[in-house]
Amino acid sequence: MISRRGFLQNAGLTGFAMTVAPWLAHAEIGGSDKVAKMKFVPADAQRVKLKVNGKVHNLALDPRTTLLDCLRETLSLTGTKKGCDHGQCGACTVHVNGKRVNACLSFALMHEGDEITTIEGIGQPDKLHPMQKAFVEFDGYQCGYCTPGQIMSAVALLKEPVGNADADVKEAMSGNICRCGAYRNILCAIQSVRGNPVKEA
Repeated sequence: MISRRGFLQNAGLTGFAMTVAPWLAHAEIGGSDKVAKMKFVPADAQRVKLKVNGKVHNLALDPRTTLLDCLRETLSLTGTKKGCDHGQCGACTVHVNGKRVNACLSFALMHEGDEITTIEGIGQPDKLHPMQKAFVEFDGYQCGYCTPGQIMSAVALLKEPVGNADADVKEAMSGNICRCGAYRNILCAIQSVRGNPVKEA
């Protein structure tokens, strides 16, 4: 007679096997001659070639994978943040062909052939983009979670037809939310790069 514990253990193992089997069937083997690395891909994975920060990646992705999850989970580019996951906060802002895009609202498979740039591609600690330097100088962050998205939008804004007034910049940046409320410092950083110092309130 099977015990309750034994039944639950067997049921758990069966469920695990049924879940993993489709992935195992489509596992890819790669790596060096000494060590074989197994990378699991879903049964309905589709091939896509993405160019991110100037580097081409050949990937096999679940068709439902968002650009955000691909960047963070597959390519380990975690500078792009997941905030609301509904396109409302701007924390996941990246550039696609030079234009800002909410990565959480876009499927990765849609971007084959596109030039994708993340915060990691804007600048590095030893070679910051002018906008990054301005954010540091004007203390345009507090917790820092929204900062990558804020900077990506601000850099894109430099090439957009945005007026010189502070109100114009505020409107153009309205898709990026700072829950800490560092809006004035962010505005000062952006306007300093644009050559339009913010007037004292």
